[in-house]
Amino acid sequence: MNTSLFTDFVVVKPDQTSKIESADPMLYERLETDYKGFKGCQLVSCYEFEKDWDIWEMHPKGDEIVVLMSGKASLFFETDTDTSEMLLSKPGDFSIVPKNTWHTAKIFTPSRLMFITPGEGTQTKKVIT
Repeated sequence: MNTSLFTDFVVVKPDQTSKIESADPMLYERLETDYKGFKGCQLVSCYEFEKDWDIWEMHPKGDEIVVLMSGKASLFFETDTDTSEMLLSKPGDFSIVPKNTWHTAKIFTPSRLMFITPGEGTQTKKVIT
């Protein structure tokens, strides 16, 4: 069986076993229902971006790992007391986004990013330009 993080994501369950899930339009609905609100789970995924993110997101249940596979992007971080930026410019560059940290991305060239995300309780808000 051929698998790719561009068509299939991996759910790491609380018991540290993994299940492949198709990255289709129903994915996030399945994650909510089949994994009890994604409690204790992590999602390993890969996305391609051609433009800046239009949302900020925050993960209250754990740190998120973001790995640049190709392209060039900056991650922006915001907490109650600080703002910062991290440039990801060569394949393999990565960032650990601390839990409870709002983050978004600016895309300089078409980019592929891999994520290991503690999805339970994820929050989003619109980027205000």
